[in-house]
Amino acid sequence: MTTPASDRATAAPQLVRLTDWIPAAWRTVRTDLRLLLKGLVGLLRLRPTRLGSIGQTFAQQAARHPERQAVVCGDRRWTYAEFNAWANRCAHALQAAGVRQGDSVGVLFDNRAEVLAWVLGTVKLGAIATLLNNQQRGEVLAHSLRLSTPALVVVGEACAEALHSLPPAERATLCERWWWEGETPPPDDLVWAQERLAVAPSHNPPETDTLRLHQPAFHIYTSGTTGLPKASVMSHYRWHRCMSGMGIMGLRLRPEDVLYCPLPLYHNNALTVSWGAVVGAGASLVLVPKFSASRFWDDVRRYQATSFCYIGELCRYLLNQPARPDDRAHRVRAMIGNGLRPEIWDAFQQRFGIDHIAEFYTASECNLAFINALGLPRTTGLCPLSYAIVRMDLDTEQPVRSGRRQHMSRVQRGEVGLLITEITTRAPLDGYTDAKATEAKVLRNVFKKGDAWFNTGDLVRHQGLHHMQFVDRLGDTFRWKGENVATTEVEGVLAHQPEVAEAVVYGVTVPGTDGRAGMAALTLRSPDQPLDGMALARALYTQLPRYAVPLFLRLRDDHAVTATFKYSKVVLKREGYDPTVVHDALYVLTPGGYMPMTGEIWQALSAGTHRFD
Repeated sequence: MTTPASDRATAAPQLVRLTDWIPAAWRTVRTDLRLLLKGLVGLLRLRPTRLGSIGQTFAQQAARHPERQAVVCGDRRWTYAEFNAWANRCAHALQAAGVRQGDSVGVLFDNRAEVLAWVLGTVKLGAIATLLNNQQRGEVLAHSLRLSTPALVVVGEACAEALHSLPPAERATLCERWWWEGETPPPDDLVWAQERLAVAPSHNPPETDTLRLHQPAFHIYTSGTTGLPKASVMSHYRWHRCMSGMGIMGLRLRPEDVLYCPLPLYHNNALTVSWGAVVGAGASLVLVPKFSASRFWDDVRRYQATSFCYIGELCRYLLNQPARPDDRAHRVRAMIGNGLRPEIWDAFQQRFGIDHIAEFYTASECNLAFINALGLPRTTGLCPLSYAIVRMDLDTEQPVRSGRRQHMSRVQRGEVGLLITEITTRAPLDGYTDAKATEAKVLRNVFKKGDAWFNTGDLVRHQGLHHMQFVDRLGDTFRWKGENVATTEVEGVLAHQPEVAEAVVYGVTVPGTDGRAGMAALTLRSPDQPLDGMALARALYTQLPRYAVPLFLRLRDDHAVTATFKYSKVVLKREGYDPTVVHDALYVLTPGGYMPMTGEIWQALSAGTHRFD
């Protein structure tokens, strides 16, 4: 198989050898045997049909350690007992409003403790907490609400702009009941949640102890390969698997630990991986509104954090900050996250003195997870359950089938292929709220008749000894600024611009950054008219999240299509924004809108020194 272009810079295979594995395993067993065994026992005891829930686990921690610090947000702090009581009031208030087991409750907030209180209160009832992306606006937000059909939506006052992007009449059709959480009075058509909480009891609702692990707990929105967001389902079972496998075994927090979380709670990295690790240990979670590279280590010191969660781009931003004498002046000994690229792994770990990097791999809709439990460098770790890395045709972006039975074949050690995970009773696929979207991600008859495997859509390297390394994403979704960008969503917005006839959107690599930046190849309705780059950028910023606005434009006379009349993106991705290869007009996004690509900007992009707004 040909190595993808994005991986050629680090094409030397990162393999795991017994000489690496055995010393790392011995160090881990020697120092953290108790936590390894605790996590392993927790995993072995889990069964989807068992009684259990997130709410029950949190309530048990509150009963065992009521005075232990649970959550910190700014200058506000809650013990486990206090936070459990707050969540219980949320549960009783929702129940009094008619929310029942199986109902969806929309949660639209910025990053703050209120998110966890309403989420915990919702799942204590057996209802489903629908984590709405606070960057969505208008039709995209409406689409997300239609997918989950919430019985009630709670909106934080910091998300007023998102709320008002939906006209009141449309809001009423999407959900009948809207609650307002904040200090300022609510809009006319919303109910003030504080009034309901003030009269709600604080004892544990009895429904919590009747729930089973297989029941759904969250809806997490993820941009799949075919357009607008999909609502993936996260069960209590998968949350507890993450708590035991990734949290207790992987990160290995202790009760005295403090985990600093600068990531949005509407993603599983924060809500499931980080919060699960904290709850499993009875430790403390620190929430901040958003990540800041310049304030990060000052915050870590302020809160005396001993661990933090990350995405790869966050690590690159920190590494790009000017070196300081106090770079190692902190208490952090472990970090957990995904996307830390191999080329900066060692430099990051050495500069900031982090003992243990618990890199993981999973996805909101994936049924398995990998975790770097042994602390080996440049790997997402291992997974004890069934998975395979199969050969891919990169031109068609489809797995290769061969032979009389048209089965797939595994790649060899050191090679790159498509990661697929087997769907079993121990690893069920919760999928999406849309059954058709779920089925579209299932591969059947892969190695034998009747088997079923989840298609992750990700390229990974087989490192040996059950370890793997993430390489790249496939399909019509790319990741930028830690967010999944659905190309068809961006294409739809571009197609509604008066000057645009057709739009093809794809992701391109940019030196010095993680993920892929958005690029759009456009044909204009009036090719002879100059492009108004400022007006187009302004329009896109009002209709798309900032991370989804394309950074590059390419103006073309027409678009090549496949035999099935789909736009051909393979060549476009390969050519990118290189003016020595692309002879069409190229534009780049600047603070003043889209401007023609210049030699100076191109050189800065090539050197990895250009910075986007």
